[in-house]
Amino acid sequence: MPDFEYEAAALRQGYTAVCGVDEAGRGPLAGPVCAAAVILSPECEIEGLNDSKKLSEKKREALFDVICQKAVSFSIAYGELEEIEKFNILEATFLAMNRAIEGLETKADFALIDGNRVPKGIKIPCETVVKGDSKSASIAAASILAKVARDRLLLEYDQKYPEYNFKKHKGYGTKEHTDLILKHGPCEIHRMSFLKNILEKGR
Repeated sequence: MPDFEYEAAALRQGYTAVCGVDEAGRGPLAGPVCAAAVILSPECEIEGLNDSKKLSEKKREALFDVICQKAVSFSIAYGELEEIEKFNILEATFLAMNRAIEGLETKADFALIDGNRVPKGIKIPCETVVKGDSKSASIAAASILAKVARDRLLLEYDQKYPEYNFKKHKGYGTKEHTDLILKHGPCEIHRMSFLKNILEKGR
């Protein structure tokens, strides 16, 4: 289970506000990529906190509200569809992460980043943590906020584009989703750069 070991190490170095950062939605065929940044007090206890991928949707939803209530500060931001298409998904993810960090009301002076890549343009010292959402409490909290926020956005898209059943697959490339793209054609929230192989196979 994630704990505060990484956060404590940064605090011992003299940093005072350590945020965890994670993203959701790099892989889907539709919608923006979402990132969250969370600062938790080392004394904060959130029962059941874990990597969002290891939790049920119901548990993530419940923890979302608890994290928002107990966090010293949190921020959720997006790399927009247009940015994914103009640059690429990695660059758009970095934009989202930087926006999340900069959106914190309590400004962070150190960031723990899930993964092995330092976000381009980050303005504060940071450390990457591979599989950080299962090691660091603040990264785990960020992973839950990003995942739930993005899932909620896809539920809104489902209302606008019901023929794609976004409420079920959340934009990921399931067989059902790819079949529906081939049946109806892409809509305005699809990542066209992700669809080339699918559309070519459908010809």
